[in-house]
Amino acid sequence: MPPGRIKQMKRAISRGAMAARISVAAQAPAPVRRWFAPVVGYADMLLFDHLFVRVLFQNRHRLSDRAWRAAQPLPYQLGRIKALGVRTIINLRGNAEMPTARHERAACEKLGLAYVDFRLRSRDAPSKAELHGLRRIYETVEHPILLHCKSGADRAGLASVLYLHLVDNVPMAEAKRQLSLRYGHIRHADTGVLDVFIEQYLEHAANEPIDFFTWVDRHYVPVDLKRSFRSRGWANRIVDGLFGRE
Repeated sequence: MPPGRIKQMKRAISRGAMAARISVAAQAPAPVRRWFAPVVGYADMLLFDHLFVRVLFQNRHRLSDRAWRAAQPLPYQLGRIKALGVRTIINLRGNAEMPTARHERAACEKLGLAYVDFRLRSRDAPSKAELHGLRRIYETVEHPILLHCKSGADRAGLASVLYLHLVDNVPMAEAKRQLSLRYGHIRHADTGVLDVFIEQYLEHAANEPIDFFTWVDRHYVPVDLKRSFRSRGWANRIVDGLFGRE
């Protein structure tokens, strides 16, 4: 079965299960609902959002003295993250209405951590608005920060590349190492469009030295990049079918 069809089936099952849970909860007495809600929320995170994997594999790595990257943390893990000195959590998933994000936001409020919800995409050329939005976040949030997506491989990888280059002035060719198999990123899948994005800038800058955002504003054409990129079927089967990435 094609990976895309598998993902559609998983989403349909998840939506059906969520609708059933909401229906049951709505008809239950108030004391039962108060007990039921957190249990269901954690079950949703662990099973339907696949976060049982994150109990053991947090994919957490330090970028610099002021930044970390990671996979989606579970609420109970945020206390340990705060103990590392982190002051702001940046969620790159764009899943604000899902149970995982609601529980994460509540845990951050309880711990006194700032929480930012910002959507990046893992299988598309980043838009100019997304790139400028990410830069504004880096310039305005309280540091140290933790960047995360679901698996900590693709969106967190791109955000880490840009953080190191824009904030810490790390050369882009060196910062690009944040998009690598070490963190679970597979460039031969659809997620490889993120590699090509960075490589387009490096190729242009090698011939005409240019600031990253000057290149973005004057030369970068997301639709052309997306049209030119070709992924490999076997890699997509691993990323979408086996790993269940977003």
